[in-house]
Amino acid sequence: MNISPKKTTIVPRDIDVLVVGGGNAAMCAAITARELGANVLVLESSPKEVRGGNSQHTRNLRHIHKAADNIFSGPYLEDECYKDLHGVAKGNCDEEMARFVIREGEDASAWMYERGVRFQPAMRGTLHLSRTNAFFRGGGKALINAYYATAEKMGIHVLYDAEAIGLDVSNGYFTSARVKRMGYEFSVGARSVVLASGGYQGNLEWLRESWGPVAENVLIRGTPYDRGAMLKAMMEHGAKTVGDPTQGHFVAIDGRAPKFDGGIVTRLDCIPYGIAVNMKGERFYDEGEEIWPKRYAIWGRMVAQLEQSRACVVIDAKSIDLFMPSVFPPKEADNIRDLAVQLGLEPAALEKTVAEFNAAVKPGNFNPDGKDGCATEGLAINKTNWARRLDTPPYYGYPLAPGITFTYLSLAINKRTQVLMKDDTPCKNIFAAGELTSGNVMGQGYMGGLGMTIGTVFGRIAGREAAQCR
Repeated sequence: MNISPKKTTIVPRDIDVLVVGGGNAAMCAAITARELGANVLVLESSPKEVRGGNSQHTRNLRHIHKAADNIFSGPYLEDECYKDLHGVAKGNCDEEMARFVIREGEDASAWMYERGVRFQPAMRGTLHLSRTNAFFRGGGKALINAYYATAEKMGIHVLYDAEAIGLDVSNGYFTSARVKRMGYEFSVGARSVVLASGGYQGNLEWLRESWGPVAENVLIRGTPYDRGAMLKAMMEHGAKTVGDPTQGHFVAIDGRAPKFDGGIVTRLDCIPYGIAVNMKGERFYDEGEEIWPKRYAIWGRMVAQLEQSRACVVIDAKSIDLFMPSVFPPKEADNIRDLAVQLGLEPAALEKTVAEFNAAVKPGNFNPDGKDGCATEGLAINKTNWARRLDTPPYYGYPLAPGITFTYLSLAINKRTQVLMKDDTPCKNIFAAGELTSGNVMGQGYMGGLGMTIGTVFGRIAGREAAQCR
């Protein structure tokens, strides 16, 4: 073992694979490389208690499978999965890379299970995902704990509170990483490196550069430790990037959520069953456009673009049990006027919006489990599914704010997960995985569980390729 400056940090000798990051993609890479005999060191920038990056907040992953089993309620094949992805991204996706990830991810849950992760059937109200997504028993925290327990048994070294702040790279060849820990800086050399340290959504200054003033109003759903240091470092070394810096995985979340680390529980899934209004009390989009898993990720960006970057959703007693319970209790009132006051809306404006909506609802057979054609008619913005009159007290309301999970500006990689330089030359021993690579697959929108699939697929490939650099 080597002792770093001031004898504050013990670093193992002869590191084959250095993994920067501590979430799903990073641990998939570390475990795979170790299984191939590599000596692996993981640099996790957070304290041990909050290790795992955004992965600790996840709930499930999406992958194709040929038949129903004890996890999935039915088959989900490649063409349907790609069609779903193409739809949520509005065509802004790389078909070749997307299909590659979809195919390579088919055994994802089986691979995870063999390494300690356990699954459970989809819970009631979990967004119509029982056929397409595998749910982690105990959520993302249990997934991360399982990975780290496996890593410890395998002899993988983990250094917490260790922030990689720079990379020594020459002609596409990595030699060492500069690390900051406990106030000291030191270098860690390795034969190869896997960069799996997430996007830059925790870097508020960078977000302001990308989005302008609206960045001040955005809540960060995940870890504050994803600051984009490795993305920035490789960009400075001439790496190629893909993805739009103004795009990311945006979700409409509870406006009472904290600035950082609110996690998946702050998401609100009630929008399809009611109406969403801006702070003037006016509807601004079709709440019933598509089933929620295929549309929930567009709402964060829409709310961000509204005045004050805030909105509200209103439902009535008929719908309160149709979605996953919210972490914060809804505002509740016996009439729309009193609810408006609690939400900070003009009472007369909200009453007018609700009255016009109710008058426009056409008769239909409401079906919360699929698109039902229950719609309004004659409004400037019609609701095309799940339209029911808001007429059954008590009435409930939630404040909405834009929440970002991760950014889409990414390091460009090939199918071996080698980072590409601006001339498309692949780096010899630098690999990338996870949210740091999401832009290689999709350019906008999001599909529930896809981020975990991207991380698992690219993480395993990166670990395999990095281990072969010895």
